[in-house]
Amino acid sequence: MQPLLPLLGIAGALAVGVVSPGPSFVMVARTAVSLSRTEGVAAAIGMGIGGASFAIAALAGLQGLLLAIPQLYVLLKAAGGLYLAWLGVRIWLGAKQPLALATAQHAASAEGHPHFSRALLAGLATQISNPKTAIVYASVFAAFLPPASGLGFGIAVVAVVSLLETSWYTLVALALSARGPQQTYLRYKAWVDRAAGAVMVSLGLKLVASAYRA
Repeated sequence: MQPLLPLLGIAGALAVGVVSPGPSFVMVARTAVSLSRTEGVAAAIGMGIGGASFAIAALAGLQGLLLAIPQLYVLLKAAGGLYLAWLGVRIWLGAKQPLALATAQHAASAEGHPHFSRALLAGLATQISNPKTAIVYASVFAAFLPPASGLGFGIAVVAVVSLLETSWYTLVALALSARGPQQTYLRYKAWVDRAAGAVMVSLGLKLVASAYRA
């Protein structure tokens, strides 16, 4: 029972961050509502893999490395911010492009969902583009990890993190890929895409600015 308490503490602390709106939420939401439920879930799985990667990195001492080499942290923040801004610009520029959801989903079904891996990789790239998340994970782990945690506990932590990330974003994907949200998206596609693009660009530029100030 003793290792369960720090594990619950880690899960609770990280759950607050997971459900907070950010670039990951924007990406999964837009994928689910504009493409298909399958691709939305694929993006959610990518988020889970990214979260697990951050957990492994934090357990391996990434925070210490980034603090020891500040230039590396600045470089990662700038690169991640530029990626998010580029993604936002792409979404904005495609706002006026028509989208026939039924046709796109039928074609994807006939071909075995060819964009599943693409959506998964897009979710993973969006998740790991923000190195600040690694610092958050490391800080939470530093606060809750027992001093004598072994390999088994580390594996449990990574599994919990991956489950948290994947479950939340899968829920988002399932909710927003329903017919109602998709029809609303089709009706206001240009405005929704521009808003999503603007959010991604602003988040990316904020990350770049924080790197510049560091």
